[in-house]
Amino acid sequence: MPTIKYRELRRQYELDGPARTVQHLSEALAERQLRPTDFSLRDLAEGLIPDGREWVRLLDPRSTAGVTLQEAGNAVDVSAFSNITGQLVYSTLLESYQHEAFVASRLVSTVPTRFDGEKIPGITRPADALDEVRPGMPYPNLGFGEDYIETPSTTKRGFIVPVTKEAVFFDRTNLVLARAAEVGELLGLNKEKRVLDVVLGLANSYKWKGTSYNTYQAATPWINKISANELIDWTDVDRVEQALADLIDPATGEPVLVEADTVLVMPAYRHAANRIFNATEIRYTGTGAATTTIAPNPISGYRVESSRLAYQRLVASGIAAADAKKYWFVGDFRRAFAYMENWPITVVQAPQNDEADFTQDIVLRFKVSERGAAAVLNPRYAVLCYDS
Repeated sequence: MPTIKYRELRRQYELDGPARTVQHLSEALAERQLRPTDFSLRDLAEGLIPDGREWVRLLDPRSTAGVTLQEAGNAVDVSAFSNITGQLVYSTLLESYQHEAFVASRLVSTVPTRFDGEKIPGITRPADALDEVRPGMPYPNLGFGEDYIETPSTTKRGFIVPVTKEAVFFDRTNLVLARAAEVGELLGLNKEKRVLDVVLGLANSYKWKGTSYNTYQAATPWINKISANELIDWTDVDRVEQALADLIDPATGEPVLVEADTVLVMPAYRHAANRIFNATEIRYTGTGAATTTIAPNPISGYRVESSRLAYQRLVASGIAAADAKKYWFVGDFRRAFAYMENWPITVVQAPQNDEADFTQDIVLRFKVSERGAAAVLNPRYAVLCYDS
């Protein structure tokens, strides 16, 4: 474990300033040259706060007997301590927020937005063919019809992570970081569930030209829901690719230019999917044929992902566990779905010497929040398969 030299950290803070010091620390934490658990809250306070040992001593109520509030609090500059502690809390939060189990949150695109739900415009060209432009003749004007989708309202979620006097005095660094990790994981888990519900078709948020639709359709206006298609071999994937080839873009009247690159399966089919998509060759014997054809695997260019949370969300929606295991999804998820993000996970520090310091012995407080909503951008870029 690295030995943190707190006096040198304090000197760097004074020479480089808060922003650069925190940036360097953030980079070291991101590259895992340092870990939040390498630090000690008490040692940070003693090393970064002027007369830090005395400040820590004054956290003991017995040491403040006969000391006025003005003497005990107003002259102490804890900004260096609070800024660096805030970076440790943020790094811990972010790592838990981006847990590797949160598959869907990584598969969909993130679209920054300043709107609480927005109307995303598009254009649709006329279906009739373009006329030839003869030499010397003016180009004709091309009219456009209105086309748009509406995304759902965003929601805000968050918590407060407190750092108490006792946490500093008794050096309960791990306790503070554990709370921060729990907050990050809760926020990340909540986001993952909301994204999954949209990707799985459990929450249908697609609203096109004022009309709401289910994401996955077994009939018109598009077909991207295939029954009786358990993932067994390459022919099941071929059926999906044929369904994608049949999809028509209503704005242009042309085939949807989708290149499916991702497969999302339930844990029960993770190994089967890897076998199917990573096989080097296939052996095919037609019905009643005496000849077996050996050929390179025709299925390539797919990334296989599995999600325990996806399976649990399907079961929680009322789908029988035996059936939910056989659900699988194929598509270009970044073009099909998005997380409309007002702001990412953000940490805001409470002002020093606020009421919580006096009433609850909380020396630092960090408010953590994120705001956004999962949305369907174009359901024609994803296909749902199941066996029934």
